This record gives sequence, C-alpha cells and structure tokens, in this order.
Amino acid sequence: MNARIGDLLHVHGTVVGQHDRVGEIIEIRGESGGPPYVVQFEDGHQTLVYPGPDAVVESRETAGHPAR
Repeated sequence: MNARIGDLLHVHGTVVGQHDRVGEIIEIRGESGGPPYVVQFEDGHQTLVYPGPDAVVESRETAGHPAR
C-alpha cells in the first residue's frame, strides 16, 4: 500500500451497522509512501493509522474529490 499526501484512506466498516470512514492522508511516516499514515477524518479527528485489509488508498482524482 502506497500513498501520497492528499490521498484518501477509505476504511470499510467490518460489522453490520458500522459505517465506512474516509479521511485525508496528511502525513506519511513510512518509507516510499508506505504506512503508517497520519489521517484527518471527516469529523476533524487526526490519528496515526496502520491500515489493515479493510482499508484502501484512493487518489483524490479517482475518488472524485477535489484537491484542497
């Protein structure tokens, strides 16, 4: 999994009733775009994320979100 700053991290809900979460990658701490990532979620919460198999990185262009 590789990302660039500004890409989106989409974490799929893993249980019934749990919503997907989408956040913007604002810092990359791994080598060559690898995890962990500092992500700012839609509610403003920032956290360090080591994405699991339920997460995908989407570029803003392919996800249909304008650049900030």
